[in-house]
Amino acid sequence: MKKTVRLAAAAALPMMFPALAMAAEFDGSKLSPLWGVPFAGILLSIALMPLLAPAFWHHHYGKVSAAWVLAFLLPFAAIFGVPLAGAQFVHALVEEYIPFIILLTALFTVAGGIHFRGNLHGAPGLNTAILAIGAVLASLMGTTGASMLLIRPLIRANDNRVSKAHVVVFFIFIVSNAGGSLTPLGDPPLFLGFLKGVDFFWTARNILPETLFLVGTLLALFYAIDRHHYRKEGVLPFDPTPDTPRIGFDGTANFWLLGGIIFFVLLSGVWKSSAGFEVLGTHVGLPGLARDAGLIAIMLLSLRITSDKVHADNQFEWGPMIEVAKLFAGIFLTIIPVIAMLKAGVHGPFGAVVSAVTRADGQPDPAMYFWAAGLLSSFLDNAPTYLVFFNTAGGDAAALMTTYATTLAAISAGAVFMGANTYIGNAPNLMVKAIAESRGVRMPGFFGYMAWSVGILVPLFVLITFIFFR
Repeated sequence: MKKTVRLAAAAALPMMFPALAMAAEFDGSKLSPLWGVPFAGILLSIALMPLLAPAFWHHHYGKVSAAWVLAFLLPFAAIFGVPLAGAQFVHALVEEYIPFIILLTALFTVAGGIHFRGNLHGAPGLNTAILAIGAVLASLMGTTGASMLLIRPLIRANDNRVSKAHVVVFFIFIVSNAGGSLTPLGDPPLFLGFLKGVDFFWTARNILPETLFLVGTLLALFYAIDRHHYRKEGVLPFDPTPDTPRIGFDGTANFWLLGGIIFFVLLSGVWKSSAGFEVLGTHVGLPGLARDAGLIAIMLLSLRITSDKVHADNQFEWGPMIEVAKLFAGIFLTIIPVIAMLKAGVHGPFGAVVSAVTRADGQPDPAMYFWAAGLLSSFLDNAPTYLVFFNTAGGDAAALMTTYATTLAAISAGAVFMGANTYIGNAPNLMVKAIAESRGVRMPGFFGYMAWSVGILVPLFVLITFIFFR
């Protein structure tokens, strides 16, 4: 078996590199674009296999994700050596993936412990109001927290509607993405900017007009589309959810735990300490450890204090979180060479992308930064993509907040807004899709969803470009 692996790795060498003799360090400028094949493979698997082989995908998506990871790691280890491969593996897990999943799981658990009691009736006005409330909450408790809190009552309110997939699609547009653009708590890219020195309220001051334009227009479009479907098709002759005498929340102690999540996330940003330890070259700092430990404690406390009835009423299950965890593990690991090639700048395989965001006079082009950061965030993880373009624009938070404020606003807006372009652009997108499908909503497939985003979001992004970033 070992001999077979070595032979396969050796056979891959000519395809992965123009020459076999390469420097030992991991230099993205010397990589072939073919190193991006495993990453492209997992993206295509997520896009196509649910359509072409739904039964196989449902039972084996974790194995498919692991297979693409091995398709990257085995040749990488053969070429660069096991120590460097192990260091990259550990860095991606410890520095990025594990904190990411811990935060998502904490928000998923706590929001899943809050049950909205009662049966709302999903008329266009009510649906629009829920989306508007979700947009506000997304910047206060994160797009994941707001999505997990509101998606279940929204689906339940519309469970007697004939057409309802569009309700979930617009929910992803507004609550799972655009609404999280005003604070570092809203979306991971903005939190990374906060850690790099961007003021907490800078985004609220500088991309509020763009956010209001996008969210306001989407709400108006949604109301018109939902009103059309409501008038044309009406509702089913029976309502699967019976009316109840009282409307309110169960599991309200979890609201306090949401506050605890916000506290620990903020703490890790404002607490500066060099204390920690190294894991294969990756520094694990005390503030990050305290944050992750606090989030795990909150998650366990939520599971402890939330009654079984609340979880049952919420139809709470771990399936959506497990799906996100397995797929994003593959994404975070196979993205390693892609990010390295982007970080190589104009001298790397993706130098054309970096050159495209710079004007002839050497000044940054905000419009191009908006589209470059946005389009890559549609398919790559938007947090490292934000960092790449943050550094491409100079990496100096003080200068970016003042002299180049329009450029930083463009990077921030692109990374957050365009995460809605695909199901994999932002973690809550897949979670919302999985929850909706588990409750019988026939969601569009990967390309079907993109038909919605290209038809509705892309024209709005073009308008935002000409209004705000020219």
